[in-house]
Amino acid sequence: MQSNCEAARHAESCEDGARSGSNVAGAEMTSRVASILGMVLLASCGGGGGGGTNTGGTSGTGTPTPVSTAPGAPTLTTATAGNAQATLTFTPPSSDGGASINNYTANCVASGVTRSASAAASPITVTGLTNGTSYACSVTASNSAGTSAASASLTVTPAAPPTPSGTSTAAVACNYSTNVFNAATSVNAQSISTWNCSATQRNLTANGIPDHDVGTFPNAGNPNRITVQSIAASFPLSPARTSATGNPTMVIGHALNGIKFDPGTNGTCNDSGANCTLNGVVGNWRIEALGQNSFNFGVDFNNAHVQPTGEYHYHGMPEKLLEKLAKGNQMTLVGWATDGFPVYAKFGYTNPNDSTSPIKILTASYRIKATPSTGRPAVSLYPMGTFAQDYEYVAGLGDLDECNGRSGVTPEFPAGIYHYVITTTYPYIQRCLKGTTSAAGG
Repeated sequence: MQSNCEAARHAESCEDGARSGSNVAGAEMTSRVASILGMVLLASCGGGGGGGTNTGGTSGTGTPTPVSTAPGAPTLTTATAGNAQATLTFTPPSSDGGASINNYTANCVASGVTRSASAAASPITVTGLTNGTSYACSVTASNSAGTSAASASLTVTPAAPPTPSGTSTAAVACNYSTNVFNAATSVNAQSISTWNCSATQRNLTANGIPDHDVGTFPNAGNPNRITVQSIAASFPLSPARTSATGNPTMVIGHALNGIKFDPGTNGTCNDSGANCTLNGVVGNWRIEALGQNSFNFGVDFNNAHVQPTGEYHYHGMPEKLLEKLAKGNQMTLVGWATDGFPVYAKFGYTNPNDSTSPIKILTASYRIKATPSTGRPAVSLYPMGTFAQDYEYVAGLGDLDECNGRSGVTPEFPAGIYHYVITTTYPYIQRCLKGTTSAAGG
């Protein structure tokens, strides 16, 4: 007995034979019958009109378009607690669903409240968590077709780092010194700095000449020349935090090469903005040296310039000092604050209490205010970010506190210590100190 498919092929043959017969009328009738019978039988074989393959209920020979789906779930590998935050590491799902994964979202849930953060890859740090609260954290992956199921969750309990009442720094850099000739055109002098420690004090003597390349001074924004200074300062050898919110200060310390950290300026404007000066008090609005284009303080590539006294000093990241110290993308001790705590630049551990966690660029917790302060000069004259008063501190916004510091382990202090960090955004160098300064603290 013939199969449907064989019968269909026979019908097609009959149709062809009918067309070639001599009886035209009979041939046409036979051809029509054979054609109808062939189409019916081909349909039962999975064939389509015209001999094409029917894969979607319609005729045609085109290749069907692949349909993308949401990706599989990522695999959450670690959830590391921090201060009011958790850092999640994960591996991508085995299937991307046929479309590239464009986002991962980490969710940490406690008592029905979810905190989330997103990134293009692992790790993701979720901030805004409550210390002492246990969170169930998971990760999802998304592509153009949708979002995956959540990974298996891990539990993490963020916690504030211990607050040391006092930490001796006596074992670190007590005999650091520099004595090199600086041949830069704007210097052409010997750079000398010497640190030593007594029973209770860390002492500095220096001549204020940097030990690295500098910009051109005088320049269009700064008419002053670098000259030799007489610097003597003493800092507590066992610093202790005595203020919860910090005490405002101008000179916050010195770099290892003896150069002063002095982030503020003496530039001011009055309320109307019609009267401004880069060196004097004509109003309450303190002009920033960095992060604005309205005023030119003549800072160089070290975010530094020269005071009228001839003293070269840093307002922000001391780039050439970092190059000279040659630590690369690692936590780098660059100096000491006048309250005795160490000052680091730019980098820190993702988990401040774990030296095996990844290194990252640490961020400040300041932002430009959404609304200008009352009485401020018009933003049409001076955009937001021109004045120190344009910024506000938001706890938890970044990695650091209001004094650009945090407690945690460092290469020099593996048991942990409170320390300040110079950042690439405001306040750059901290504007306050958490500890008590010595009588001769800079």
